[in-house]
Amino acid sequence: MLRLDDLMLDGLKLYQYVDGYNFTSDSVLLSNFIKAPASSVCVEIGTGSGIISILLSHKQNVKKIYAFEIQKKYSDLAKKNIEYNNIENIEVINDDIKNYAKYIKNQVDVVYANPPYFTGEITSPNEEVAIARHEKYLPLNVVVSVSSKLLKSGGSFYVVYPANRLCELIVELVKNKLMPKKMFFAQPTKDKDASTVYVMCKKDAKFSVKVMPVLITNDLDGNYVQTIQKLYRDEVK
Repeated sequence: MLRLDDLMLDGLKLYQYVDGYNFTSDSVLLSNFIKAPASSVCVEIGTGSGIISILLSHKQNVKKIYAFEIQKKYSDLAKKNIEYNNIENIEVINDDIKNYAKYIKNQVDVVYANPPYFTGEITSPNEEVAIARHEKYLPLNVVVSVSSKLLKSGGSFYVVYPANRLCELIVELVKNKLMPKKMFFAQPTKDKDASTVYVMCKKDAKFSVKVMPVLITNDLDGNYVQTIQKLYRDEVK
């Protein structure tokens, strides 16, 4: 069963499965973190419902987005959402990102991903949700190595990942010539540790990273703070 959610941005709406994987604030934050000139060709790894690419297309109107999704159910959902919102610059590809060369012949300007990152035993009885959340189906080393191959020298890679796995992430990034240039941590409330980290990298760049202020997403009652509520419209500064 599908429901139609209002994205609170210029009439954009998004279909999501009631009993499936739904987007979180991670996707909204990542879409605002990405900077892509109008001439950019972009690739998303694991588009799900299409939320990140739809927000990016609406806000920055890039030339082209290739949105890969391995699950047909969700690639069809992304196509439905793109059509519903009358977006013309996103092409959804129902295939494993490792097969990108069948669809993309030239290196691109921007790659971004909100990859699955659960480890250990798979406990979800819903296989579709497990694929979306568990890195067994898309491990970090694959996400990073494929992103590096896709990108031009000087191209940008954007990713959100658990804060407690930052060391693993940086090792993979540097190994694949994707140098972190900007990052910020997000924490659920001011009395909790950071839960996620958002990283922007440049391919073949020099070592030097700007660590931006921590972003607190919720107040102590669990409600989104005003900063997060505005992120559908504003950029992460």
